[in-house]
Amino acid sequence: MRITKLDAPRCDGGENPMWDTEKQVLHYIDNAGRKVHSYDPARGTAHTLAMPEVITTLVLRKRGGAVVTLRSGIHFLDLETGALDLVHPLPNPPPHVYNDGKVDARGRFVIGASTANFAAPQPDGGLFRLDPDLSLTRLDTDIHFSNSPCWSPDGKTFYFSDSWLNTTYAYDYDVETGSVSGRRVFVNTAALGGLPDGATTDVDGLYWVAVFRAGKIAAYRPDGKLERVIDMPVKLVSSVAFGGPKLDRLYVTTIAHDVVSEAQRGQTGAGDDLAGSLFVIEDLGTRGRPEPAFAG
Repeated sequence: MRITKLDAPRCDGGENPMWDTEKQVLHYIDNAGRKVHSYDPARGTAHTLAMPEVITTLVLRKRGGAVVTLRSGIHFLDLETGALDLVHPLPNPPPHVYNDGKVDARGRFVIGASTANFAAPQPDGGLFRLDPDLSLTRLDTDIHFSNSPCWSPDGKTFYFSDSWLNTTYAYDYDVETGSVSGRRVFVNTAALGGLPDGATTDVDGLYWVAVFRAGKIAAYRPDGKLERVIDMPVKLVSSVAFGGPKLDRLYVTTIAHDVVSEAQRGQTGAGDDLAGSLFVIEDLGTRGRPEPAFAG
């Protein structure tokens, strides 16, 4: 196994790595820095788009471009020009903010929502589904900080975290209707010293999650047993995604400083020298699956 820091744009709040199998590039966001980066590992180059607001989620779209969530709501994004098209607005001030989402096997965008008050978190968030006809449905409630959405390889189990509680839940997922049921605790990452952030699954069904504040990547079996822990050189690891031509490289985003913790303390801190960098882990002995694109 090898961990490499890539010569890619650093982020104040690196998040949401998303491998584009068609273009063979990695898209990832800088939420606090209000940017979208598209990194080409073969060439070692990156294309960067500035966003007008904090950006929290990016998924690809079958018609081209991406779907993103900003503080103002859900938008379509042109990945070449940066042009935005608002699909579903949030009121101002918002009752919640969107944070972290993925697309299911049928092209639906399942999005988490988090508290809008980082200084005093409340369970104001939940889980939403944006269908290809652009209708928006609420699936669940009572979430503080939403993170970690991903599916088992057969699509029948959906994983989703309330990071504030250090807890990842597993749901039964109906692939035909896009509905969830049977929410139960899957894992709690408190024993690892951090909270569950971005996650993905591999072809064998292992759940890979960035353990924020602990500087670890953890892999869990479908029964919730801890299979593997990888120590990273940065404490604030934020998300993971498989990529590369064979989908056998694990890309890891990191964050420069802990915005939530600083909001609660009423101060701003600085990260270490590597914080905010993009990393890749190779020779893991497994691979991921292509991420579906939004069908609308």
